Amino acid sequence: MASSRADLRHRLNTATAGFEAPLAAIDMDAWDVNAADLVRRAAGKPIRVASKALRSRTLLRDVLALDGFHGVLALTLSEALWLSATGLCDDVVVGYPSAERRGLSRLASDEEVAQAVTLMVDDVAQLDLVDAVAPSENRTQVRVCLDLDLSWRPMNGRVRIGAKRSPLHTVDDIVRLAREVEARPGFRLVGLMGYESQIAGVQDAPPGRPWRGRQVRFMQKRSWAELTERRIAAVEAIREFADLEFVNGGGSGSVELTASDPSVTEITAGSGLLAPRLFDGYTSFAPRPAAFFAVPVVRRPGPGVVTVAGGGYIASGAVGEDRLPVPWLPEGLRLDPAEGAGEAQTPLLGTPADDLAIGDRVWFRHGKAGELAERFDSYYLVRGERLIDTVSTYRGDGKTFL
Repeated sequence: MASSRADLRHRLNTATAGFEAPLAAIDMDAWDVNAADLVRRAAGKPIRVASKALRSRTLLRDVLALDGFHGVLALTLSEALWLSATGLCDDVVVGYPSAERRGLSRLASDEEVAQAVTLMVDDVAQLDLVDAVAPSENRTQVRVCLDLDLSWRPMNGRVRIGAKRSPLHTVDDIVRLAREVEARPGFRLVGLMGYESQIAGVQDAPPGRPWRGRQVRFMQKRSWAELTERRIAAVEAIREFADLEFVNGGGSGSVELTASDPSVTEITAGSGLLAPRLFDGYTSFAPRPAAFFAVPVVRRPGPGVVTVAGGGYIASGAVGEDRLPVPWLPEGLRLDPAEGAGEAQTPLLGTPADDLAIGDRVWFRHGKAGELAERFDSYYLVRGERLIDTVSTYRGDGKTFL
């Protein structure tokens, strides 16, 4: 591992030598390996790309051109409309319910756009909002996907494990809303989605925490058995009166498990392409880190310490050490627990610090995938020791959606 990391550092430094840090780069050799592994894990089921993990139209276009990938799961309606309007994809599902009135009006007024973009719904009030913005008699038909809550609720529901997403937890809950969608003029039910957050988004072998890993694996086994039975029942019940084009499930952390559910027709993934820090603790797969950012050394406070400029790119979610960026190259550096990763500067400890000079780069990995794109206008794409392209992020395109 040490020699491979040294080689990676040399390749990234060589390929980006002509550019000022801070900068962000993607190792396309690792990207290729990760993409092929996602397809293998999906076992023939198409992968819908989670755009929030990439936030770059070029990267989205590149992965959608690969066999095994089809369609986009967007973060917001405005993003979905933009991706559709720019010709990137004609099959975009909005991953979360939307209250964007201007976007809903545009969606409902353009038949071509309405055929390309699918809304996520988990509440009658969301249907009411669409009707208020664009009455059914004056609009084109709106495509709808329902979001089934797949959290685990043991102890007769007194405990909830999983993200607090949709209120549609039981089969009766989702069938009731499905019938409402089918009965309403101006809507068409085309899909069902269920995200197993407690499986796809939770490390089952967190580094240095073996007891935590055993607890998580026990929870996931029990949860998987329950949610699979419930999802299959929900799909069967809805198919009795509605034609579902797709049933979406999973995430990068649960691809092979989700693929084993016969009711699922497609799987969402995106972060597994870049393999951020939060994907270091899974037993089912081991992606290669592909996304990095570099910041320069600007101070040498003393032996075994260097300070880099900035670097405090903290990932969203519950506050914890795993939300911090991790110094990766050169190997052996670590954050100062007294200061962490800072807005203006980040001290780094470890013997490799003594070999770093002012101006040298330290390469970090972000805690999550797409959020790195909110910090940089572009990504430098590296293959071998060569810079093969510089591509804009959403930020570089002048777009921020949340």
